[in-house]
Amino acid sequence: MWGSDKTVGKNVTLITAKAEILGDIRISDALQIEGVVKGNILADPDSSAEVTIGVKGVVEGEIRAPRIVINGEVKGDVYSSDHLTLNKNGLVTGDVHYVMMEMVMGAKVNGKLLHVASEGGKKGKKAAPDAVVPDVPVNNS
Repeated sequence: MWGSDKTVGKNVTLITAKAEILGDIRISDALQIEGVVKGNILADPDSSAEVTIGVKGVVEGEIRAPRIVINGEVKGDVYSSDHLTLNKNGLVTGDVHYVMMEMVMGAKVNGKLLHVASEGGKKGKKAAPDAVVPDVPVNNS
């Protein structure tokens, strides 16, 4: 991707391996994390933002974005309103809220996997990050 002749479709913000960010981050395009973020990552609701956590990347906080790719570690809840990819070395310690998810063998989730209902079932519509189908047993007594 870097240094290639191909044009990158999004503006990419890179947090390098030796960087540590303390505080929340708001994005509307692409964010690549190779270092440590101690805070929440929040995408603008109407954006097509993508958050990518590198193999050695760590996020200690909540992630809310349409598209999320996890190769490293997340210590917090994850909310994907479009597509979530958990790759081989991906580790999430928290609940994962997703519309569509791809999980590669070797990925780990220490929490609940909660499917998010899409709005109206219309293509192109994104689900609200907190429109979650609860994983709660029903007592019909």
